[in-house]
Amino acid sequence: MSLTNGLTVAKFGGTSVADYDAMHRCADIIINNPATKVVVVSASSGVTNKLVALTQATTTSEQSKLLIKQIASIQYQILDRLGHPSDVAAKIDAVISHISVLAERLVLSRSKAVMDEMLSQGEMCSSVFFAAVLREKGASAAAFDVRQVMRTDSHHGRAEPQIESIAQLAEAHLAPLLNSQVIVTQGFIGADEEGVTTTLGRGGSDYSAALLAEALRATAVEIWTDVAGIYTTDPRLAPNAKPIAEISFNEAAEMATFGAKVLHPATILPAVRQKIQVFVGSSWTPEQGGTWIRHQVSNEPVYRAVAVRRDQTLLNLHSLQMLHAQGFLAETFATLAKHKISVDLITTSEVNVALTLDKTGSDSSGHGLLSESLLQELSQHCRVRVEDGLALVAVIGNRIASTAGVCRRVFEVLEPHNVRMICQGASPHNLCVLVEEAEAADVIRALHENLFES
Repeated sequence: MSLTNGLTVAKFGGTSVADYDAMHRCADIIINNPATKVVVVSASSGVTNKLVALTQATTTSEQSKLLIKQIASIQYQILDRLGHPSDVAAKIDAVISHISVLAERLVLSRSKAVMDEMLSQGEMCSSVFFAAVLREKGASAAAFDVRQVMRTDSHHGRAEPQIESIAQLAEAHLAPLLNSQVIVTQGFIGADEEGVTTTLGRGGSDYSAALLAEALRATAVEIWTDVAGIYTTDPRLAPNAKPIAEISFNEAAEMATFGAKVLHPATILPAVRQKIQVFVGSSWTPEQGGTWIRHQVSNEPVYRAVAVRRDQTLLNLHSLQMLHAQGFLAETFATLAKHKISVDLITTSEVNVALTLDKTGSDSSGHGLLSESLLQELSQHCRVRVEDGLALVAVIGNRIASTAGVCRRVFEVLEPHNVRMICQGASPHNLCVLVEEAEAADVIRALHENLFES
């Protein structure tokens, strides 16, 4: 692995590989940094949504044919700009044909394994194209099937990576290829021990890049997207949002967890484990720089950013069993764990528990996560109430729990708004409130003005 010292793993999202011109720009980024030997790509923008539509039970035969035609059109436009090289054309033809076969199989069986196989096809096309664009520019590059190394469990739709196996497989099958070429591989997808395709959940391409960086002991992960780094809040919500040049792992993890769109929440975990630097920048304007996420930073302000995560579900559990008794929370969390539900925030009273749900990597709404069997099981030992239409707003920074005056400044802004939950004190890096989703944008603007512009 000595040849991977100083290795950079670069990841490009869907808009960055949307078409030939976008891939052409991104290829320049790779060529300009000789340390980049592994490139992880998403499906071209819009392709995954069409593949998801193909997996829906309500999609008719005619709709399926139209969707496949639209997916093929996106891929063949890129192929035409490449000059239609025969080796690339054969691989893309094979993928389009495979999509048609999978669509027919889903009519007969609603298999989650087949669904994951379907959802992986966009990334397969992108990796073949991106490697071809690099070769067109004179670089030595090859596409690599990440399923050879990205080992996961068999939980389709949200598979868990097997860290030790990934490291061993990457050492054996991926690292030797980096001596003389750039390897282009797929984000978002993996395979279980039987070789069956799995997916890491929507947004999992960032996670894939970080997992490969960890396995290869890289020094940096670059996340190239359509935003020039991380800002103090979403510029669409607060026009005076400021770019952040450098941010700590802890701060970035909080931002990712609480809704920052430029980074998948799980991405930061492998980076933290190996202290790998993470860069976030725009593939459209790489000259503008971006944000570096590091283990240690020179400046740790009390207020770093304000983030929002929409479409939140509040689960309220009421039971007199909680009063002067033991085991209620343990039983509740065991039930949620059995149904693979992660708890986000939690507050308690004598006879009530209120908690929000972690929907990271899931396309489900809160009620989709809260299956009938789960709700019935919870109802056996408590009264259950579910509230939707909420948004989680987080003030992120440093020493928040130990800095006087933080709550005063935040709650002055919140005075006109109904707050459904408050969480503060568990972490020195955040203060969270749950508000009506319709009010979230106003809350964000007001908080940003109060904390960053005054």
